[in-house]
Amino acid sequence: MGVGTGMAKLLLAALLLAATACIGAHAKFSRHSFPKDFVFGTGSAAYQYEGAYKEGGKGPSIWDKFTHIPGKILNNDTGDVADDMYHRYKGDVQLLKDMNLDAFRFSIAWTRILPNGSLSGGINKEGVAFYNNLINEVIAKGLKPFVTIFHWDTPLALEDKYGGFLSENIIKDYVDFAEVCFKEFGDRVKVWTTFNEPWTYASMGYGTGAHAPGRCSPFVSKSCTPGDSGREPYVVTHHILLAHAEAVALYNARYKPAQRGQIGITAVSHWFVPASNSSADARAVQRSLDFMYGWFLDPIVHGEYPGTMLGYLGDRLPRFTAEQAKLIKDSYDFIGVNYYTAYFTSAKPAPNGLEQSYDGDIRANTSGFRDGVPIGKPEFVPIFFEYPQGLRELLLYTSRRYNNPVLYVTENGIAEENNKTIPLEVALKDGHRIRFHSQHLQFVNHAIKNGVNVKGYFTWTFMDCFEWGDGYLDRFGLIFIDRLNGLKRYRKQSTYWIQNFLKR
Repeated sequence: MGVGTGMAKLLLAALLLAATACIGAHAKFSRHSFPKDFVFGTGSAAYQYEGAYKEGGKGPSIWDKFTHIPGKILNNDTGDVADDMYHRYKGDVQLLKDMNLDAFRFSIAWTRILPNGSLSGGINKEGVAFYNNLINEVIAKGLKPFVTIFHWDTPLALEDKYGGFLSENIIKDYVDFAEVCFKEFGDRVKVWTTFNEPWTYASMGYGTGAHAPGRCSPFVSKSCTPGDSGREPYVVTHHILLAHAEAVALYNARYKPAQRGQIGITAVSHWFVPASNSSADARAVQRSLDFMYGWFLDPIVHGEYPGTMLGYLGDRLPRFTAEQAKLIKDSYDFIGVNYYTAYFTSAKPAPNGLEQSYDGDIRANTSGFRDGVPIGKPEFVPIFFEYPQGLRELLLYTSRRYNNPVLYVTENGIAEENNKTIPLEVALKDGHRIRFHSQHLQFVNHAIKNGVNVKGYFTWTFMDCFEWGDGYLDRFGLIFIDRLNGLKRYRKQSTYWIQNFLKR
């Protein structure tokens, strides 16, 4: 853990005492409350964790460029070093084992495998070796690797060459990358996710410009790379869905028969609560769900975008050909669900039409407050509120609307502030995180008992890490990273609660 023996013993004693008190309050609720094959894990992403951004033959991604543009990230933080997991993965995997976790979810950096994004640039053997070593270490410690093929880090070479996901050319390059992953790692990786949160990637990368590659309409922000917020998120998503479907078809045809794995996609959604009993607000809730969640799930389950989107967006929303719709429909073994918060939702008139943007397309007002009262306990991250029953409702909704698919809760978590003035022993006491996961797990359990086919729950995140536009301000981790002292790892109180919760 990187602490002196005396200090470590004092910290450990204090944390175990506090965690024991929390455990006592939930003694009857544990892993044994869930089906025997239910998977408990935690998650990460390559750019947020690995660092070594110019090492081991890795090429640059759009995030490597974006974070080096002054003013784009809080405090001008970058993922150049991140948590240095590239060099410290063995000790990190041991921490996962110590918590009695079943699985580790991580992503593969596209440019660590294909430095210029395409097969023409060659396969980087050092990158392949790194992920082989990581996968082998995870398995050696008794955990299952859950691997995400794409977590937002588009190769910069492809962005510069043809505009990245704005071009249909990305489909072939993505599928080539996915096939390298299947070939090199599929003998041991049995759960693949094609894309993580394409809603966030498309809406924030091309709608608001807050994320890489930072494109938006000039009226949204003057500091963006000039783009079209009213059209580009839909074009990008269209290509993501086609790339997903092509990769799934390839995996099913060439690799699944021998490797016997599963492949799916991970979507994110808030839960939405109508601000009143009016039918208009109920319709606004459905629109909000369609524009955030159905945008991705309707195509892969039903073969077409939601009717609300088709009606509102007109020719700004690309259409699938009959052949594409057939390819996309049923292109999943499971669906990953990322959930963090809920909002009150009410109807609002359509935007004036002159400034159509992604935000305007939803045609609903969403807020964490109604008449000054929050929907749930406000969290440190201002856009999040604790509303654990929302996870149950989202799972029930998914089961009803999308033919009761196999589901994994692939992200769920809460942060605290990276406050350098707080003593370490105080910073490690995260009772709020214990409460958060305990309550959300109870609602997942309710969903299972009501027939929802949920197979696992992954916390976000394993360790404190680079949180995109917020840099290192938000600490979502189970493990505290001391950024002032050589990135030393310390177990927070919640890790002892998890360790006991998951005891077999």
